[in-house]
Amino acid sequence: MKYDFTTLIERKGRDAIAFDGVGGGGMAPLGPKEGFDLIPMWIADMNFATCPTVPKAIIQRVEHPLYGYFDPTEEYYASIIRWQKKRNGVTGLEREHIGYENGVLGGVVSALGVLCSRGDKVLVHSPTYIGFTKSLTSNGYHIVHSPLVKDAQGVWRMDFADMEKKIVSEKIHTAIFCSPHNPCGRVWEREEIEAFMALCQKHDVYVISDEIWSDIVRPELQHIPTQSVSEDARQRTVALYAPSKTFNLAGLIGSYHIIYNKWLRERVEKESGLCHYNEMNVLSMHGLIGAYQDEGCEWTDQLNQVLAGNVDWACEYIARHFDGVEVFKPQGTYMLFADCTGWCQKHGKTIDELEKAAWDVGVAVQDGRMFHGPCHLRINLALPLQRVQEAFERLDKYVFNA
Repeated sequence: MKYDFTTLIERKGRDAIAFDGVGGGGMAPLGPKEGFDLIPMWIADMNFATCPTVPKAIIQRVEHPLYGYFDPTEEYYASIIRWQKKRNGVTGLEREHIGYENGVLGGVVSALGVLCSRGDKVLVHSPTYIGFTKSLTSNGYHIVHSPLVKDAQGVWRMDFADMEKKIVSEKIHTAIFCSPHNPCGRVWEREEIEAFMALCQKHDVYVISDEIWSDIVRPELQHIPTQSVSEDARQRTVALYAPSKTFNLAGLIGSYHIIYNKWLRERVEKESGLCHYNEMNVLSMHGLIGAYQDEGCEWTDQLNQVLAGNVDWACEYIARHFDGVEVFKPQGTYMLFADCTGWCQKHGKTIDELEKAAWDVGVAVQDGRMFHGPCHLRINLALPLQRVQEAFERLDKYVFNA
């Protein structure tokens, strides 16, 4: 393999919440007991070095010693257009359709400010990304959950009857769609997205589509942009993207929206600009340009091979060793959402006790309850395989089969 996904890189003391945030309280795991080092499997960033073209582009810009006011370059927009065409088959995307956002969640809030009145109800699937929960409730919106359901093969599916019932009864006109889905890991099929968007068209529901995970899908699958399934979907959707998940650039700050509807785009851009803090960082711009190159595409393909191997190994290990734990093999993202209900019932343990046992031996997993998984663990697999294996061996020896 051309790129390095095996080296263990020291991150402690390097401004990484994944390491330095452990033991700090809040949503962070507790620190491990003496004798165990930390394996970070909670916060959703990767423990791989990013594509070499990213630091190269940033360093080249940093070497010019002036960092004053600037406008995004033509190359910034051209990079996004090329990337979306190559990765997602997007055609007809032009510079005017693209707008900067400090973060995907900031873009969600800006779009909600255009599409909703404060106190309005917004349709969101559950399990639910905690960022949606916090952003909506903090800004005065009410979430109406439509639970995803598992089919006979254990695949998470949308419940269209439930969605339609709630859209009508709760007078909903805005929905948040997560594609690929976080935390369940579904890569939605075209027919599913078409049916979802047809339902939204029927009841005049606008859609805010979080597609930040769109690059991280299993090699045999393909992300389908929500806006691509119909002309109506193209016009009623605010789509949000970022290179941050793909290339581990969250610390640089920088996302973008794609909005084809002129009326909607102009109002979202005005809403985004009201605070005067939604401004691009020059290094963020060059980081995206460095990422969205042909080499970045090649690197992403190899990353997805590595992540698929980690997912396969972890799911097989759980099936063989962790009786009572159920997990859907994620088709996208690098997060497992493990249902521990059966194990907890069998062993008379609570999810709190289970999490604490994992944290004690340095396996810093995340509490799934904040994602509306009542007895779940959310587990980051974006580490070198040897660390994933070590983590699961600890869970086997000290936690699930102690």
